[in-house]
Amino acid sequence: MDTAVFANRLLGALPRADFDLLSSHLTIETFAQGAVLAEAGDEINHAHFPNNGMISLLTILRDGKAIETGTIGREGVFGAAAAFGLHRSRVRAIVQLPMTSALLPAPALRRAAESSKAIKLLCVRYNEVLLAQARITAACNALHMIEARFCRWLLQTSHVSGSNTVPLTQEFLSEMLGVRRTSVTEVASKLQSAGLISYSRGVIQLLDPHALRQRSCECFETLQEQKAI
Repeated sequence: MDTAVFANRLLGALPRADFDLLSSHLTIETFAQGAVLAEAGDEINHAHFPNNGMISLLTILRDGKAIETGTIGREGVFGAAAAFGLHRSRVRAIVQLPMTSALLPAPALRRAAESSKAIKLLCVRYNEVLLAQARITAACNALHMIEARFCRWLLQTSHVSGSNTVPLTQEFLSEMLGVRRTSVTEVASKLQSAGLISYSRGVIQLLDPHALRQRSCECFETLQEQKAI
């Protein structure tokens, strides 16, 4: 399978000889919005390399509440830690935006990482990216106001999807941000009244991304810098 088949940037950045170690094991699958790729505690059987769409990583508390601590788009991979041995997910991984993904069985990833320095380094570096994302997001959730976080999240999702139209319900947004749905409704209404977004039937359109950046916290830029591996 040729690298041209994939839009995933990690796969596309691999030297040809290293990619060939993976290519015969890769399959392409499509996932609907809301599909759960793994629950916290599940063994990772496959690594997911998104070609499009977006994966949200959610930390689940004992009372069942959840909050987003990271996102993965076509710049990344979910399940890279499986390259270093049997690995159980510490988060719930859910498809945030409809996604086509290249799946790689964990044993094939482990064998490739053992024989390829480039693949091993890719997995190490991307795990570091996810850890950095989690730290930044935790600080953002603790210190920044809901409106700033809401704007950051919309910009982040728009950037990954490559579109100013984002299909998201308020219920889904409230879970991602770890706030009540009424708080999301209030912020969305305020931004819509200001002409920054349009919201209708589970679809948010970013009308003025520049103004949204001005209202967002600095974490949008910080997270983009961390993803640039």
